[in-house]
Amino acid sequence: MTSVTDVSPARPAFRLTRAFQGLERLVVPALLIAGWEAFARSGMLPPALLPAPSAVLHALGDWVFGFDETTQTYSGHWLRDALASAFRVFGGFALASLLGILAGVAIGWSRLFEKTLEPTLQMLRPIPPVSWIPLAIIWFGIADKPAVFLVFLGAFFPVLMNSIHGVKTVDHNLVRAGAMMGANSRQMLTDIVLPAALPSIFAGLRIAVGSAWMLTVTAEMVAVKSGLGYVLWDSYYFLRYDIVLAAMISIGLLGYLSDLGLKAIMARTLRWQQTTTVQGRAG
Repeated sequence: MTSVTDVSPARPAFRLTRAFQGLERLVVPALLIAGWEAFARSGMLPPALLPAPSAVLHALGDWVFGFDETTQTYSGHWLRDALASAFRVFGGFALASLLGILAGVAIGWSRLFEKTLEPTLQMLRPIPPVSWIPLAIIWFGIADKPAVFLVFLGAFFPVLMNSIHGVKTVDHNLVRAGAMMGANSRQMLTDIVLPAALPSIFAGLRIAVGSAWMLTVTAEMVAVKSGLGYVLWDSYYFLRYDIVLAAMISIGLLGYLSDLGLKAIMARTLRWQQTTTVQGRAG
């Protein structure tokens, strides 16, 4: 039996290892920021064209907290702009996830759906979502709807393709085992195929949420008058590249947090996969 005194000396070493792993993630960003700061201050480019990271962080701070109004009309309105973009992202992403998973599972599982649905969807898939902007504006006007529509288009196909792939690549031995146990088609789909396809489906969801942030910014540049993308484009017209870069940082950070949230949901949903992996390594 292992005593408390036997385990406790390992805890500081474990915490030190975790802390070192956390610092490893900061090495590349720190080097990039340091190089950027040095180049910006070297005078090779005018500060107005390439603001230093310190200037960008100052603009971002005023945009968030509104302490000196250097960002003018945007001062203190970051949360409003971020929420406007997030609403469009997660509205389109939720719709794309629901329809993409349903269509992907249907196409992967049923020959009938594969023959009737897949050819049309595959013809639509190569069309860039941004090419739909004129039609989206005509159909929905200048508001949230065209942005949500474009986000939906950008997020739908990664979810669809990964759902199809996940269902089609399920181990046939699992399906045979379910049939031998007397499972009907519905039970095999819900209890065997869908759980086995979840890793691929989640991979599609992670790709889709990144595409959703990219498309909402594109839509806000053209079809919407609010949000992070609108601030980015409007600041470009006024040559405020510090705000442009602050908007880019904001989009990257929110996209990263969205991906972390999906990873957390995936980890909780796919606990069985982690257990299998650990047991396999131990074996």
